[in-house]
Amino acid sequence: MRLVLTGPVIRRRLALCMAVFFMLFTALAGRLFFLQVIAAEDLQRRAQSQWTSESAIQPTRGRILDRNGAVLAQSATAYTASVSPRQVTDAARFAAILSPVLDVEAAVIEKKASDTSKGGVTLRRQLPRETAQQLKRMKADYAAAGNHALDGFYLEEESKRYYPMGAFATQLIGLTTIDGVGQAGLEQSLDRYLSGKAGRVLREIDGKGRALGYGQSEYIAAVNGGSVSLTIDASIQSFCEQAAREALRANNAKAVRVLAMDPATGEILAMVNKPDFDLNEPPRDDVEALTEKLRNRTITDAYEPGSTFKVITAASALDAGLVSVNEGFYCSGSVVVEGGRIRCWGRPHGAENFAQALQNSCNPVFVEMGLRLGTERFYQYLDAFGIGQKTGVDIPGEAEGIVIAKSAVKRVDIARIGFGQSVAVTPLQLLRAVCAAVNGGKLMRPYVVRQITDADGNVIECGEPKVLGHPISEETSATMRRLLEDVVALGGGKNARIPGYRVGGKTGTAQVYVDGVVSREKHIGSFVGFAPADDPRIAVILIVDEADVAIDFGSVTAAPYAREILERSLVYMGVAPQTDEPPAEQVKVPDVTGMDVDAAIHALEDAGFDSVLDGAGSRVKGQLPAGGATMNAGALVMLYVEGADVEANVPVTVPDVTGMPVTEANRLLHSYGLELQIEGSGLAVGQAPAAGAKVNPTTRVTVRFEPP
Repeated sequence: MRLVLTGPVIRRRLALCMAVFFMLFTALAGRLFFLQVIAAEDLQRRAQSQWTSESAIQPTRGRILDRNGAVLAQSATAYTASVSPRQVTDAARFAAILSPVLDVEAAVIEKKASDTSKGGVTLRRQLPRETAQQLKRMKADYAAAGNHALDGFYLEEESKRYYPMGAFATQLIGLTTIDGVGQAGLEQSLDRYLSGKAGRVLREIDGKGRALGYGQSEYIAAVNGGSVSLTIDASIQSFCEQAAREALRANNAKAVRVLAMDPATGEILAMVNKPDFDLNEPPRDDVEALTEKLRNRTITDAYEPGSTFKVITAASALDAGLVSVNEGFYCSGSVVVEGGRIRCWGRPHGAENFAQALQNSCNPVFVEMGLRLGTERFYQYLDAFGIGQKTGVDIPGEAEGIVIAKSAVKRVDIARIGFGQSVAVTPLQLLRAVCAAVNGGKLMRPYVVRQITDADGNVIECGEPKVLGHPISEETSATMRRLLEDVVALGGGKNARIPGYRVGGKTGTAQVYVDGVVSREKHIGSFVGFAPADDPRIAVILIVDEADVAIDFGSVTAAPYAREILERSLVYMGVAPQTDEPPAEQVKVPDVTGMDVDAAIHALEDAGFDSVLDGAGSRVKGQLPAGGATMNAGALVMLYVEGADVEANVPVTVPDVTGMPVTEANRLLHSYGLELQIEGSGLAVGQAPAAGAKVNPTTRVTVRFEPP
C-alpha cells in the first residue's frame, strides 16, 4: 500500500523543519551575538593574557636626605625569583636545584613549578645581588651543557629600601612595606612624593610563555620618585643617638627621648626615641613590638614635665611684671594651698631671691608665681606658649598635650601647674616653648622637611621658618637667658656645664602614675638646655623615662648626656669657646683596647680624658676615637665593652671607683653587672667589697661618698 502525503501534511512537516532550523539559527545567532558583543571585551582580554605578557617596571623610590645631603634612606637593587610552570620539564629536579640557593623548601618550589594553569609564579622576593648572580651563573652553566633543568626560571630586578645608618631616627624616617609602599613615619606621610609612578613592558608570547622574536612590544617608562631633604643634621643626630643609648643603658631606663632644635628657626636638628631597631631589619614577625617601637614618643606621648616647666612659669611671671629677678622669698620646705600641703623637692632653701629660686628649683616659689598669675592671665600665657596645642610640625601623629579646662581648673591646680604638675606636654611642645622663652620671644612652628624635589631636581615644596606668635617680650627673653645660664653655672644644672661655653638650661624630675596613683619609686628625669646662652644656636631636651638607679633626678640621669650632645654639637657647628678659660690642650688618645675596664678608665684619666661605656662587661673590645687620634684634653672617649663573664655568671673582679662621682661609679659597676649601694654624697672615698675582689655578678657594692 502506497502512502500518499496530502498537502496539509507536507505543509505541517515543512513548517516543523523550518521551525527547527529557525530555532537552531536563533540559538547560533544569539551565541554569536553574545561572543561578539556582550562577552567581546572579556574574551579579548583573556586572549591577550594568553598571547601577551605584561611586566611592571617599578620606579626608583626617592631618597631621604639630611640637611647636608647625607643619605638616610634610599632604594637599592634587589631581585625576584619566579618560574614559568609551562616551560619546566621536571618540577622535582627544578625544585631540588633551587631550594638550597633560594632557601625555600623544595616541596613549595615543586608545587609552584607544577601549576601549569599559571603563566608565572613568584618563588622568592628581595634577593640580594650576590644570590642573584649565583643563580644567573647556575642557569647559564646548565644551558651551556644542554641541560634544560632550569628552563622556566627567571630573575627580575626590583627595589629594596635600604637605610645606610641603620637604627637612626627610626621613628621619624619610618619604613616601607616589602612592596616599597610607605608604612610608617615620613616614608608613609610623604609616600606620594617618594613613590613615583610604575611603568610597564607588554610583549607577545607563545603557548609556553616565551617571548616571540617577531612579536610586537610596548614600553612605558616608569617615573621615579622625588627626594626629600630634612632639617635633620646627621652629625647632630648621631651625637643624640649615642647619648640616648648611653643614658638608656647607664640608667637602666624604660626609654629615652631626645630632641634638638634650632631655637631661631624651629628647624628640628635631631629626633631620637630609644629603644628602637635597625630599619633594615624591622621585627615584622612581632606586630605589637613593631608598632610600639615605631611610635614617635617625642610628639605622641604627653607627660607631666616637672621642674623644666618652671621656665615657662618664670618667663610668664617676669613678662607680666609680677616678679623681679632680685625679689626676696623664703622657702620653709612646703606651702599650703586650699588645705593641701605642697612640699619642696628637698630640704628648705630658706631665704632666696627669684634668681636663686630658679637655680634651686624651689617648688613653693613657683607655686607663688602660679597664684600671682591667676587663672585668666596664666592661661593666656599657656596659650601664647602653645601649651595644650599641636605645634603644627610636619610629622604625622602629633598629640596636643593636656591642660585642664579653664572652666574646671581650681586654685590648687594653678599652684601645681606653676611647678610643672597638673599639666602634660609632649617633648616637642615643651622644647618649642622653652625656645620661645630664650630666642627673643618668638614662638616658631617646628618643621623637619626642608625641601622636596621631583626626579628631575625641580623643587616641589620648601619648608621655611614661621613665627606663630610672641608670648613674651625680647627684654624678658634676654632676662630668661641670663637666669637659665646661672642655673647651669650655679644651680641644679651644673652637670650640663661645658668648660669654655655659656650654657643655659633647667633640670626636671617628674612623677609617674601607676594605675592612676603617683609612684614613689618611678620618675621621669629630664633636662632642657641651649647654647651659647647669649645667642642660642641649638636647644636640646633629653628625657629619661623611669630610670632604675639609686638617684633618678634629672640632674643625674639626663643633664650629663645632654651636656655631651651640646658640647659635641657646638664644636661641630664651629662655635668658638666664649669664656676666658684657656683652650683645651691637644692630647693623643691612648689605645686601651683589650684592657680591663677600670684599667682603661684610669689610663684615659692619666692622659686627661673622660670616658663613657657602651655595653656591659669587664674588658674593652673597642674605642672611639681609636688609639692615636688627637683630641682636646678633657674630651670623652667611648669605650665599647664586652661581658661574657657577666652573662655566664662567672666571678668578676670589682673595679676601683675611688674618686668617682655617683654617676660614673654607677656606670662602671653596672658595666661589670654589679649593683651600687650609696652612702653619702660627693666623690667615692671607700668601697666594699674592695677593688680587686672576686665576686659574682649582681653583687651589691657599697660605696661611701664624701664632699670633695
